[in-house]
Amino acid sequence: MNKFQKVQQVIASMMALLALQSSFFYAFNNPALFIISLIALLGVIRIFYDYLNNGLFDFLFSIIGMTILMINVYESPPNGYWPLLISVWLYGWLAVEKITHEKKIAPFYRKLFFIAVPIFFGAWILFAWEVITIGLNIPMVILPSPSLISIQFVDSLDTLWDDFVQTFVRAALTGYLIGCGSAFIVAILIDKSLFLRRGLLPIGNFISAIPIVGIAPIMIMWFGFDWHSKAAVVVIMTFFPMLVNTVTGLSVNNQIDRDLLKTYASSYTQSLILMRLPAAAPFIFNALKINSTLALIGAIIAEFFGSPTVGLGFRISVEVGRLNLDMVWAEIAVAALVGSASYGVISFVEKKITFWHPSNRKTLEN
Repeated sequence: MNKFQKVQQVIASMMALLALQSSFFYAFNNPALFIISLIALLGVIRIFYDYLNNGLFDFLFSIIGMTILMINVYESPPNGYWPLLISVWLYGWLAVEKITHEKKIAPFYRKLFFIAVPIFFGAWILFAWEVITIGLNIPMVILPSPSLISIQFVDSLDTLWDDFVQTFVRAALTGYLIGCGSAFIVAILIDKSLFLRRGLLPIGNFISAIPIVGIAPIMIMWFGFDWHSKAAVVVIMTFFPMLVNTVTGLSVNNQIDRDLLKTYASSYTQSLILMRLPAAAPFIFNALKINSTLALIGAIIAEFFGSPTVGLGFRISVEVGRLNLDMVWAEIAVAALVGSASYGVISFVEKKITFWHPSNRKTLEN
């Protein structure tokens, strides 16, 4: 254990001791919480002795503690419940700390932990959300629990699918492809012409500074209430990030490479394909990743200003007015999942195409 991990262990043991003190007279009414609190308290011994110091123990203990706490939260939380929750959370933090800093792990298990750690972190967020909203009796109109959101999600799959198709497939994806594609073509023209660079870049900067709440009503007036106006908003939002990143990437190449291609009497098209576009690929993918989330955000916000009776933004605005917060969070979950998936797909493609880039090279291990 390093110093920070020792501090975490001490605080976790103190919280377990507080849980034992709070539930002492009720310990035998709830033996599971008593046993978990006792094990958490005895973990302080690991500071002085090499006693179950492997991060796997902390990981398993945290999962078992989460399960027991989850079972007991739907009734009246017993005495010592909240200090024990903090203690179990600190054990989960210790598990992540130790596993991520462990060097003597087989490659297979390292890849397994690489996947398990973010899943574990996300599960802890949902778990804490659930026990806090249920245990503290937080009203649903303020913050519904994940269990209520998941029930609403399952019951509204048809509605959520229609909203997903309208907002993402029709509006966001169409605008994303048009915006990024047109910006890429304009960036190549700007790179070739100094006149266009001095003329179009300031205009693009000006357009990008226009707030979306000002653009969306105008696009609706021009293109109507259907998805076409939302796609137009997405085009405007995604155009400038792609333009700037591509222009910057096309200018990133050293003088030696340029001189080498000149000695071969290469044309502009040949130098563009063989040298400049590969060098600009990390910048282009960076813009694609940024725009993958901007496109969805732009389409959702544009639907607040006018939309047919379908779409993520339309549904959120309507259900907020009805105080159906579980449906609102279900729509938010769809948007979060779609945005994360699109970002992940682009990142995967980037690693396969720009495998030669230093950020994607694998470290050679002896």
